Order: sequence, then C-alpha cells, then structure tokens
Amino acid sequence: MAYLPPHKRRSDGSDPAPPTSSLGSLSISSSPRGRHQLRPSNNKIIHAAGCVSRWSPLPPFSPDSDDADSFRLEPFACEPVERKTGAKPLVLSLSSPKASSASSAEAAAAAIAERFLPELLAAAKRATHDVPSKEEAVVKLSLVARVGKVLFQPGGSHVSLDSLRDAAKAGNEGSKSQVRKSFYTNVPRECFQDMELSLVKLMGLESDSSKEHYHVKILDKHQSDSTMSCKCTVQEGGKLAIHKVELNQIRQLVEDISCLSQDLDLRLMLSTKKILKNVNPEVEKAIHSLVSSAILDPDVKGGLRWPFGKESIGERFSIVGVWHTNYKAFGNKTLRLYLRHADRFDHRSSTGEVSNEVTFKLTGISKRLQDGSKEADSVKEMLESAVRMIWDSALCYKMAR
Repeated sequence: MAYLPPHKRRSDGSDPAPPTSSLGSLSISSSPRGRHQLRPSNNKIIHAAGCVSRWSPLPPFSPDSDDADSFRLEPFACEPVERKTGAKPLVLSLSSPKASSASSAEAAAAAIAERFLPELLAAAKRATHDVPSKEEAVVKLSLVARVGKVLFQPGGSHVSLDSLRDAAKAGNEGSKSQVRKSFYTNVPRECFQDMELSLVKLMGLESDSSKEHYHVKILDKHQSDSTMSCKCTVQEGGKLAIHKVELNQIRQLVEDISCLSQDLDLRLMLSTKKILKNVNPEVEKAIHSLVSSAILDPDVKGGLRWPFGKESIGERFSIVGVWHTNYKAFGNKTLRLYLRHADRFDHRSSTGEVSNEVTFKLTGISKRLQDGSKEADSVKEMLESAVRMIWDSALCYKMAR
C-alpha cells in the first residue's frame, strides 16, 4: 500500500481541532516589563518577555455594582473548542439591549485609544531597542486590528462575572489572572462574503492585490525556540519558489476588547517579524531541499504533501506545518484590509483548520512606530480614526451561535 501521510488520512470526514493560528489561548495577564528574551508558550505562539496581554469589556464593568443586572455569560457555539474541551466556550454579553446604550464609534474609539496608546508606545520602544544589523535581517514592526470573538474557556478555573471583573482589573494593574481566553478569528463564510461586497465600499478602500501563497514551516533543532516560515509562490510546472524566509512572529502587545454593543469583538496587536537576509549555507541548502520536495495536492490539509522520508533532513531539519492562503487586499494611505482564506495543517499535532479571517494592517501607525516617532498626539489621532472606521463598518456582522 502506498504511504499516506497523516494529514491525508480521513476517518470520519470531520475536521480536526484547529491549531493555534486562529484560536490562540492564553491567560489574561500583563507581564512584567523585561528585556527581549523570548517567552515561548505551549501553543507555539511566542511573546516577548515584556509583552502585555490583557482584556477588557466595552462598556466597562461598573466600579460600584456587581454588574449582575447589566452583563451575563452565555454559551457560544464553537465546534473546534467543543471538540477539544468537551464544553462550549462562554462569551460576555449585555443582559438586555437596554442594559447599556450602544457606544458611539467616536466614544468607543476615544476610550480604546486612551487605554491602548501608553502601552503601544512603550511596547514599540522596547521592540525597536535591540535589532540586528540590516545585513543580517530586517525586523518589521506591525500593528494590526483583527475582528472575531473573545471566548472564555470553562475548566481549570471557574468563569463568572466576578472572575472576569478581576481579570479586567488584573490587566489594568499589571498582574495575572488565571481566567483563560482565546480570540476566535474564523468568520462565518456568509459574513466573510458580505464583508467583501460591502465593507470595502463602506470604508472607501481601493482594491490593492489578490495573491496565493504557501507557507512552509521548518524547524531547525539547533534553534528550537523559533520556526522558519518560507513564504512561497507556485511556478509553472507546480513547483514552489521561495519568496522570503521569516522567523516566528513575536507578540509585543495584545489588547482584546469584548465590544458588547456590537456583534464582533476587536483585537489590537503589536508584533515584530524578522525577515532573514543572510542565511547560513547549511540552513539555506536544507530549506531549498525541503521546499523543492513538496508536492501540490488540493486533497490534503494545507495543500502540500511530501514523499515518504522527505519531510525531514537528518535529525536537524523537519517540516512542522504548512499553510495555504488566498487573500484579497484593499487599502488607502494609512490602512490595509486583508480578507484571507487559510487552510492550515500542523504536522506535530496532526490537526488542521480552514478559516476565513479579516485583518486590518494599520500601516500608517506601524511606520511611525518603526521610525521611532515621538509624536504621541499624532499616533493617537491615527489610532482613533482607524478604530472608529472599524467600529462603524466591520463589527456589526452576526456570528452564528
């Protein structure tokens, strides 16, 4: 019998639980400030040592009441989480439409910017403090906004209004909460299609590009704290051509907001990514050997498979994952919208995921931060403008419950 790789073996036709690409779980916390040692997590998402990761609701908890009349926790249908934990995750909601008047886009943008800006400027300063020479690598600073749903995971610690109030307070004070959350970015297909038809027009964006990429994830055991990602395009004849090689994205700041007067929630995230320029000859040879061995196969998760024995080179290099992405980009001078369909497979856990994701790259702010701009008022104004636009145009799409 011919060899059948794990990601092509289908037992019952159901999709396996997703990897952490769109369902990143972490404790709600604000880590102590630190230098640039990396802090790996169990789910292969890497946070900088000084990374602040916190959550808050909007409207916020009342400082002088128990909030029982205003908020409630309710189950949220999310098959990947249910399959993994055996229980539906929870979302925070308003008790009734009258529990709080809907926040205006202006008020919401002002409140979010006021809370987020000090941490953003501090995180950008830390991230750009120690960077390698341009001959070795290029380090890119990126601020993005993502839409989705903040999910709270029962189990381990009890999830209640009181524990969420404590979690929000912990984030403000720089301490740690044991409540576990995730930000689920997989937008239902009908919402995704509607966004493409209406969102671009509402926001006044122009079509930029439409591209297809394969991302081959390679582990070098001599650098086991990071993974190399080879972004590839398809050449004539079906072979892959490497466009660029990057190391893991490193999260510098994560701010999740449960937008209770809207249908979707918001994540603001600052991260850095290192694009390698001068690769060690041995590493370069291994990368090209692994990528050139890949076979396009639309019937397997991730879209690529390898001949038996070709998924690794010796004991040092191995394929640990693959993504197949198609995206459409729209933009203006300060912002780019990406509508991305992603098919991912994690070779280590033999789990896969297909998702539709909506991401805004705040390119104008990213450039200011990369250049070391100290004009806080200007950055704040740009941030408020972007959040206001997203609040008005992208958070009012129902997710199935």
